[in-house]
Amino acid sequence: MASLNEHIVSSYEDELTNLNKAISEMGGMVEQAITESAVALLKLDHKQAQDVRLFDKKIDEMQQRINDAAVSIIARRQPMAADLRMVVTSIQVANDLERTGDMAKQLAKRAMQIESLGLAPKFYNGVKHMKELVARQLKSAIDAYLNRDSAAAVEVCSRDDEVDAMYNSLFRELLTYMMEDPRNITQCTHLLFCTKSLERVGDHATNIAEAAYYLETGRHLGAEEQQRQPR
Repeated sequence: MASLNEHIVSSYEDELTNLNKAISEMGGMVEQAITESAVALLKLDHKQAQDVRLFDKKIDEMQQRINDAAVSIIARRQPMAADLRMVVTSIQVANDLERTGDMAKQLAKRAMQIESLGLAPKFYNGVKHMKELVARQLKSAIDAYLNRDSAAAVEVCSRDDEVDAMYNSLFRELLTYMMEDPRNITQCTHLLFCTKSLERVGDHATNIAEAAYYLETGRHLGAEEQQRQPR
C-alpha cells in the first residue's frame, strides 16, 4: 500500500512538472513568434511573415494541450492550495500566451500588406525599441511565473507604463507623418495597428506577471504592491 501511495504521489508530481514544462515551451514559442514577426515587419520579409502566420497554429495547439492537461488534473487529482493555483493559473497564462501569438500573427499580416514604408530611420528605431521593450516584458513575466518570483512579477507590472508611453509617442509620430504627407496615410495606418499589437503584448505580459504573483503569494496584485516596488 505504501508503494502504491508513493507511485500515485510521484505520478501526480510528474503531471504538475510536465504542465510547467509545457508553459515554458509555449512561452519560448511565443517569444520566437514576436521576434520573427517584428523582423518581418521591419525588413518587409513576406516569407518570414508567412512562416509566422503558419507557426501560430502550433501555438494554438500548445494552448489546447495545456488546457486539456490542466482540466484532467483538476478532474482526477482534485488539487488544493498551491497546486490548485498552479493548475488554474496555467490555463490563464496559456490563454495570454495564445493571445500574444495572435498579436505576432497580426504583425506578420501587416508586414505582408505593406509594400514600402518610406519613413524616416528614427521611426524604424522607434518600432524596434518598442519591440525590444515588450519582448523584455514578456520574457521577464514568463520567467517570473516559471521561477515563482513575486518580486520580479511586481517589477514587470511596474514597467508597463514604459510600454504605454512608447506606444503614445509612436502614435503621435505616425499622425504627424500622415498630416505632413497624405501619401503616408496607408502605410502609417498599417503601422498604427502594428504598434497597437505590440502594446497589447505588453498588456498580456502584465497579465502573466499578475498570475505569477498570485501563484506565489495566493494574493492578487494590487496598486499598493506596485507602488512599493522601487523603480
